[in-house]
Formats: sequence, C-alpha cells, structure tokens
Amino acid sequence: MILIRGLRKLRKFGNPVVALGVFDGVHLGHINILKSAVAMARSIKGQSMVITFDPHPQKEPSLYSLEHRLRLFKQLGIDAAIVINFSKVFSAISAQSFLKDILCAKIGARYIYVGKNFRFGKRAKGDLKLLRDLRKACGYKLKAFDVIRVSNKPVSSTFIRRLIKIGDLVHASKLLTRQVSILGTVIPGNSLGRLIGFPTANINPHHEVIPPSGIYAVRVLVEGRAKSGICYIGTRPTLESSLGKSVNPKVHVEVHIFDFKNDIYNKYLEIRFIKKIREDRKFRTIKSLTAQIQIDAAAAKKILRLH
Repeated sequence: MILIRGLRKLRKFGNPVVALGVFDGVHLGHINILKSAVAMARSIKGQSMVITFDPHPQKEPSLYSLEHRLRLFKQLGIDAAIVINFSKVFSAISAQSFLKDILCAKIGARYIYVGKNFRFGKRAKGDLKLLRDLRKACGYKLKAFDVIRVSNKPVSSTFIRRLIKIGDLVHASKLLTRQVSILGTVIPGNSLGRLIGFPTANINPHHEVIPPSGIYAVRVLVEGRAKSGICYIGTRPTLESSLGKSVNPKVHVEVHIFDFKNDIYNKYLEIRFIKKIREDRKFRTIKSLTAQIQIDAAAAKKILRLH
C-alpha cells in the first residue's frame, strides 16, 4: 500500500476510487465502504484510495491509532492511503475548495465513496448535497452509504468506544468484525514481572481506547506471528505496595507471551483480547500474587486452546 503523508506530496492516480473519512476503528460500516471501493477499483483497473485525517477532526479519543488504521486498510486491499494532518490551516479550507482543488485537481478522483452522514470542510459545511451538486463540474461519480444498524442501533466508533470502556468486548467485536485489539510499542519496564517468573512486555498503547482493568487471555501479533499470552491492565497495586511505593494511578498494559523470549523492545505489538479471566485486585503478598498468576496462565491457555 502506498502511503502519502500531507498535501504537498499529492499527485494524480490512475482512475482513483476514493474512500473519504476518518474511519476510526475500521468497523462494520467502514469495512463496507472500503471493500466496495476496492472492488470498484479492480473492476475499472484503477486504484483504491483512502483519504483519512489525523488527529481526529472532532477531537475524539482514538478508537484506533493512525498506525493501527493503516494496517487495517492494507489488510482490506487498499492500494493507497493519504493522511492529511487536520491542523488549523487545513480546517480553514472550504468544503468546495477541498473538493475542487484537492480531490479533483490534485488527485483526479473518478469515484468518491462516503458515508451519508460524513461532513467535511471549514465548519463542517461540506455534506452529501454538496458532493452531489459538484459531481458534473468535477467529473466524479458518487456513492453514498447508509449507516449500518445492528439490533436497531447505528454502528459508530463512538458507540464501540463506549462498549470497550465498559468491558463489553463481545458486542464490540461483533461491530468491528474482529477481536477488540490495541496496537502499541514495547517500552522498558522495571522487570518486576521477571522477578516473579512471568516476564512481561510493557506496552505504550498509542493513545488507543483500552478495555477496563483486569486479566485477559489474548493473542499477540508479534514479529508477524500470532502467539498466545496473558495480558494485565491495571495499576499494579500488589507490586507497587510491596516496594514501599504508593499506588501509581497510571494504568499499565503488560503482556506475558507464552514460550517466547525474543527481544522486542521498541517494536510494534498488537494485543487481541479473547476473554477476560478476572478483575484486578491487590494481594497480601508477592507469593500469593505469583500463585494466582499461575492459575490465570493455566486458565488463559485453556481458553485459547478452545478458541
């Protein structure tokens, strides 16, 4: 997949079919738009393209980080992704100028695919009506997609964010069409997990929405391979207090990968949540915590064998 960051590097493509939107989360509704763009591009021997924005134009917390979205775009078969920095300067561009000067003049869009509720341009004045009105003048064809509803509720990134935050990962996974996951970078920790026999990779989750505190059976995508593991999300109350520290309110994300000893510092790691095993809690001693982790690991292995 070709990746273009910023407006200065834009160029014309051959028969581009442009999917336009933030696509935060790449959920069921987004997938419908993106797959349709890929299919159309192939049918006309053109190129499927996503134009997305970062940071989020509505200043929403990210369901998925930009890097996570780009990986999913590539998996769906998108040929090119254009990432536009949503800055004050860009937000001042009128909707008409965005369509005429960028999508049409610079990119040469032949088709534009959007959700019917998509808004764009200065003060979000660009809408489906404007896209329809400028079709002939700009020379593109338009396809607008209805909001998908599941159980009579619209599928949206906002709704999925809420489901993940309250721990309803089963429902969220159905709307995403895949397991809830977070993408992050492995960062140095304090090696406390190694001291109790369960070395963990500490994750910086790229500002993505993470599930509630607890212990989870997970699949971990690392170095191009899917491995089994157990993930901890929480404030580490037992370990912090055992070292004579006050409990750090910061939420940590750590994963122990079964039968894996490679050095993966600074590498990307995706954690896919399969099932929650238990809530986080404080134990009286490190020994009792270690015993519980052994039980948790056995439970995770059983869950993952059945999954």
